[in-house]
Amino acid sequence: MLTVTVDGTPLHYRDVGQGLPVLLLHAFPLNSSAFEPQVRALSGRYRFILPDHRGFGLSKLGEGPTEMPRIARDALALLDALKIDSAVVGGVSMGGYAAMALLREDAGRVRGLVLVDTQATADDEAGRARREVSAKEALEKGVEPIVQAMLPKLVAAGPDSPVGLEVAAMIRAAAPAAVAAAQRGMALRQDSKDMLARYAGPALVVVGESDTITPQEKARQMADLISGARLEVIPGAAHLPNQEQPERFNEVLDRFLASLDG
Repeated sequence: MLTVTVDGTPLHYRDVGQGLPVLLLHAFPLNSSAFEPQVRALSGRYRFILPDHRGFGLSKLGEGPTEMPRIARDALALLDALKIDSAVVGGVSMGGYAAMALLREDAGRVRGLVLVDTQATADDEAGRARREVSAKEALEKGVEPIVQAMLPKLVAAGPDSPVGLEVAAMIRAAAPAAVAAAQRGMALRQDSKDMLARYAGPALVVVGESDTITPQEKARQMADLISGARLEVIPGAAHLPNQEQPERFNEVLDRFLASLDG
């Protein structure tokens, strides 16, 4: 098992494939195995660096809220450990928040940016309150209420579809304390519109056609902020297009990565 220890906390990651380094940051409340469809299809051409965020997958949790700059610094420490100077940095949902935080931490390490079903805005007061309710519920009742509340919004095919069952299993594998820490960390995130407007590198913005959590207008806002960004809408997908429509997603991702490679 591959681990890197950051501030005393062992963090698990996968390092698969060869070629252009691509760091992918997973959605809440999943783990790095969510990117298995991309690994299977594209690791012959690209090197995928896939960390489990604190408390998820095989990573330990550490203390306090899992803030987005913390995930970003963990990822930068992983790149340092692997002696990777720069990488394409991408993230889905919460992973997108962390990718934007990494861009703020050290834009020079970002060879290209991939933002999938995420948003540049911070939570408003009501959104922060909802996250705190969810965090307390996870600690008191476990993750099953989150499965029931989130799953219908995550996949367009429905909870009983093969991808719905796969995502449900990932959520059920998450520790309640990790779920609570991540909810509280997301509630503290910064607005990233100013930083995206300053970003001068290549960018790909992807959104599922049926995403109601971070809908198409959120994706368009990000794409409009980044000069030259490419916006792709994935039909037949909700919040997790890389898992729900992997062939179409992989085609879009491959085209973007190939434009940066070499």
